[in-house]
Amino acid sequence: MKRYGWIFGGLLLLASCTGDFKDINTDLSGVTDEDLQIDYNEHGIRLGIIQQGIYFNYDYGKGKNWPFQLTQNLNADMFGGYMHDGKPLNGGSHNSDYNLQDGWNSAMWGHTYSYILPQIYQSENATRDNHSGFFGITKILKVEVMHRVTDYYGPIVYTHFADSDAGYAPDTQEAVYKEFFCELDTAVTVLTDYVESNPEAAEFSRFDILMDGKYTSWIKFANSLRMRLAMRIALADKEKSRSEFLKAFNNEYGVLEAENELVAVSTQSGYTNPLGELNLVWNETYMSAPMESIMNGYEDPRKAVYFATCQDKTYTGQYRGIRQGTCFSHTSYLGLSKLQATQKTDAVLMTAAEVWFLRAEAALRDWTSENAGTCYERGVTASLRQHGISQTADYLNSDKLAADFVDTYDTENNIKARCTVSPKWIETADRDTKLEKIMTQKWLAMFPEGCEAWAEQRRTGYPRLFPVRFNHSKDGCVDTEIMIRRLNFPGGLQTENPEQYRALVNALGGDDNAGTRLWWDTGTNW
Repeated sequence: MKRYGWIFGGLLLLASCTGDFKDINTDLSGVTDEDLQIDYNEHGIRLGIIQQGIYFNYDYGKGKNWPFQLTQNLNADMFGGYMHDGKPLNGGSHNSDYNLQDGWNSAMWGHTYSYILPQIYQSENATRDNHSGFFGITKILKVEVMHRVTDYYGPIVYTHFADSDAGYAPDTQEAVYKEFFCELDTAVTVLTDYVESNPEAAEFSRFDILMDGKYTSWIKFANSLRMRLAMRIALADKEKSRSEFLKAFNNEYGVLEAENELVAVSTQSGYTNPLGELNLVWNETYMSAPMESIMNGYEDPRKAVYFATCQDKTYTGQYRGIRQGTCFSHTSYLGLSKLQATQKTDAVLMTAAEVWFLRAEAALRDWTSENAGTCYERGVTASLRQHGISQTADYLNSDKLAADFVDTYDTENNIKARCTVSPKWIETADRDTKLEKIMTQKWLAMFPEGCEAWAEQRRTGYPRLFPVRFNHSKDGCVDTEIMIRRLNFPGGLQTENPEQYRALVNALGGDDNAGTRLWWDTGTNW
């Protein structure tokens, strides 16, 4: 890891802000009252911090980029099967082989509660009575930010954030998800009313770094996000899942559909993509073994968009990746396929392709009258065209299968392909095969958004990822084949706020370890 001083300084910061929840409720972002008195800056500056905080690259005075590496890249991006560091961090044993590093895994919790949620809380209070347009957008951002946190840990402090009278009591994940849907109800209602009363309103446009500044586009985002969260709980609460999905499906403002409709943190206004820094400057993001297996086997045309060919002359022109959990202690992988992401690449959070795959799964579950295969092909097409690939017929008709993984350094890491489906839709296939096709293509389309990839892979088991070769989880709490299910709560809570920690563990309903399933992670698909 580069810039160790920043990282260790950050870990000290996290230790101080995860131990006592009263401190976490203190806004540390550094925004002054004077900053907030000009035009709509009162609302826009806060919302700018929140938007940058989703794909964390907000500079709060401690440096940028490394917080993202800790909050996402060294856990979800890897656990979701997307990428792997080419350097032997921590001597080769760390999150990769389930020797989980608390300093890394506490980051999502610490940064969100210290810098982002306080801004959301203040934005809610500042806009609730004075500007419903900004208020509705705040609610959508709140759900987008916090669903990533609960999908890491399970129970979180949500409805009682900043509520000292309630002792900052945590919510179960079930309660959090129900509140998410209520938040989205509020957002859609207030934005719809505001648009109808003020059809030309565009106050937020100069602060919008995720979409096109239109309130109607944010309603589409809210509907699409509702679909995502509804599908997440498809087996945990079947009726709630179906009804929430249909609420979004039937909303008059619609959802993301066209290939150019996406939600992404734009780099046009000063934001820089932290993944690009990790990739090009730190040289720490490489193609994963599952990506190599599936994309090479499929001869997927997005391969050249996502990854660069190997710099190692032995593998010139090839796309080669790294298998998770091999505990390598060398630097021989540094010549393999890095990402194509740069500091100027927009950080994508949601695409129309993802929504089409959600609709395909809903049709497969008989929630709608749409055809699953048609939605599936619309999803594949939207993803390909999003990346400038106009010729889609050959890929949609391809019977190609994933390739076996052959390690470039150690043959002991070789493994047979796990993915068993081709890109071609087969109407006569059984339901499990169809779901695997949908989820495998959804996984490919969402790259490199590891948070969503990891959540959906845990929910469905697809795509079929390679298990770690070495499993060094504490007390064997993670099953090698079932794989990691969550992150532990920050270690500082146990010693500095044991009452809060006990409340979180009780809300989890299981042991605070990486093998405990979250509420929506039922271990079945039907």
